[in-house]
Amino acid sequence: MRIHPNDNVEVHDDGQKYALRSIRAGENIMKYGFPIGHARVDIAEGQKVDPSNLKSNLTGLGQWEYVPFTMPQKASKEATFKGYLRTSGEAGIRNELLIVPTVGCANGVAQKLAKLTGAKAWVHPYGCSQLGGDHETTRKILRGLVHHPNAGGVLVLGLGCENNQLSDFIPYLGEVDTDRVRFMNLQDCSDEIAECTAVLEQIKAIMAKDQRTDVPVSKLRIAVKCGGSDGYSGITANPLVGMVANKFDEYGATILMSEIPEVFGAEQVLLSRCDSRETFDKASDMIQNFRQYFLDHGEGIAENPSPGNIAGGISTLEEKSLGCVQKAGYVPLCGALDFGEAPKGGGLYLVNGPGNDMVAVTTLAACGAQMILFTTGRGTPLCGPVPTLKIATNSALAQKKPHWMDFDAGVLLSGADREQTCQALFDLCIATAEGKLSLGEENGYGEIAIFKNGVTL
Repeated sequence: MRIHPNDNVEVHDDGQKYALRSIRAGENIMKYGFPIGHARVDIAEGQKVDPSNLKSNLTGLGQWEYVPFTMPQKASKEATFKGYLRTSGEAGIRNELLIVPTVGCANGVAQKLAKLTGAKAWVHPYGCSQLGGDHETTRKILRGLVHHPNAGGVLVLGLGCENNQLSDFIPYLGEVDTDRVRFMNLQDCSDEIAECTAVLEQIKAIMAKDQRTDVPVSKLRIAVKCGGSDGYSGITANPLVGMVANKFDEYGATILMSEIPEVFGAEQVLLSRCDSRETFDKASDMIQNFRQYFLDHGEGIAENPSPGNIAGGISTLEEKSLGCVQKAGYVPLCGALDFGEAPKGGGLYLVNGPGNDMVAVTTLAACGAQMILFTTGRGTPLCGPVPTLKIATNSALAQKKPHWMDFDAGVLLSGADREQTCQALFDLCIATAEGKLSLGEENGYGEIAIFKNGVTL
């Protein structure tokens, strides 16, 4: 399969790349119509192209040019789904009772309370022994989870001696519904289990009155993510998710995408559709900062893909990135968000954070994503703090792991109609928004991981 007329490689049934013609040492290898690296040695026609004969072109800091983008004229569509309308004006697709510890030392109590009450505990190891920006990142992520529209109620658990003191964190949260968001300092309790259980039951009584109502689709924030990618990711699942993103954009919904290191090599594809110079500057600065982060730690920026990616047919970071960014379709880029920062409207927003699956799904949720579309060619049981739909790039994976994979995009390799397949995935998203459980939820999976980049005391 030749993806683009400018390509000098094609993808075979094994997901691997093979040269369409003889390629000289030093010549760029072209896939998706863009360079994905250069030939280390001469490559013969028909020869497999992989890390043994292909090397990334990425090095150092990048440089991109701002080109004014004309926002496309589109007919605005209107539709509703059955969701939970919050007093903030946001909409939840779940009505969950959450326990959010301010510090990892409270995790055990949080988990015990979750078992007793049916709440979900978002445990993590941080909130103390952190300094500066690293501690601030933890606070931003936790604030985003406390304010998440999928939460019908939250118990924030402090300990009493941690850096992230409730006395500081409560004003940091800003305005909250004090009937639904409650706080408990464990060192102040005589019997923390009994006292916290009583508070959780009070919140549950309030939540029991909540009902789904008609909510505009424009209130949805759909996050896109890939993990365990393979040679088909940029051919089936990622472009399909991009089509679904386009469809949600027509209804005024918001698309969130993170994985900043997996934009390296495909920056211009995204930055070419910034809605303003301000957006371009913020997005390009975010990418540059992540490149600098790699360099500051003595790592080359091309230290990607993973062993699983390579086994699946991805050889360089450029190749991975060019497939990755397709998940955003052609939705205009309207902003760049720091950890825990909420988008201000519809369109595509780039969210600060690494490619690591657990960290990325957490950062996306902390920015308000109610649902994550997660493409994978290798398979993963991972489920983030919000419903996470796993989309298989190939049917073999979907058939092998039917208890993991919510949707099979591999049917596109067998000639399935793209528009019909897009509509089927879009319909699954709406059904999920209206209460259909993802397989991860059915399995009882769900976890968070907070990005750490600093000293531990």
